[in-house]
Formats: sequence, C-alpha cells, structure tokens
Amino acid sequence: MIKAVIVMNTQGKPRLTKFYDSKPSDKQQELIRTLYSVLCNRPDNVSNFVNVDSIFGPDSRLVYKHYATLYFVFVYDSAENELAMLDLIQVFVETLDKCFKNVCELDIVFNYGKLHTIIDEIIFGGQVLETNSAEVIRAVEEISRLEASSTTNSFVPKSVSTWRR
Repeated sequence: MIKAVIVMNTQGKPRLTKFYDSKPSDKQQELIRTLYSVLCNRPDNVSNFVNVDSIFGPDSRLVYKHYATLYFVFVYDSAENELAMLDLIQVFVETLDKCFKNVCELDIVFNYGKLHTIIDEIIFGGQVLETNSAEVIRAVEEISRLEASSTTNSFVPKSVSTWRR
C-alpha cells in the first residue's frame, strides 16, 4: 500500500501532500520536515530508495526523484514493488508534463485542484488505479469538461422579478 505522496520544493515547502493513512496535521508537518532533512542531505550519486522505518514506522520504504526544483516522494510498504513505485513517479511526472506542457513548480502551485485530480486518477486510497498517462489525461479532461458544463448549466430562473420577498 502507498502510505503517502509528497511533492516538495528544494527549500522544503510542500506543494502536494496526500497521506493515505490517517495522521494528525501536526504529525504530517513533522514527518515532512524530517523527510526534507533526509532528502536534502543525500548526495546525487546514491540510490533513490530510502528505508524510513524511523520516520514513517515499521515496514516503510521511500522512493523519490528530484526534478529541477521539486522532489517527488512516494512512501509505501513492503507490499509494493520498489521499481514499480519509481516507475509510478515517472508516470505521475509525465502526466503532469503533458497536462501543463513542461510542468514547473508554479503550475503545481496555481493548479492545485487539477494536481489532486491527477493523483486521484493514478492512486486512490493507497492503491494504484492507473499507470497509463494517456488514460489519466483522458479522465482528467473528462472531469474538467463535466465541471465546466455543470457551472454553465446551473439553474438560473427566467424571471427573478416574479419572486416575492
């Protein structure tokens, strides 16, 4: 099971946090700070896999990728395959890249809702749903289309002046 998905910048500011096991927000913030201190002190030439039992509890592993100014981090347990998790980060980043045309940190900051929709199409409740970025994009576009049509087709009375106060 995937325990958490975290995207943070190189200064340690979280841009996306999605915890799939319930933790109080102060505990989540503490975990993110600890995680950042681990990641920022790792050399570039070491493995992207980290044993994080001391941070996230027993049977916890972490995989991360560092792209430009962002760390993409997945925390998972032993039921998941390490290489599959690394590939899932790649799918997530490729999907973001296709949705935002060369994604950058500002795209993530200003399109928070779309980012959550994308991650929810890939992972739901800690389980992987979809690994094909084309399918994820198709689903996100359909959701966007439905949201746009629901806001334009909202109920507007024909004659408000006939209403009595």
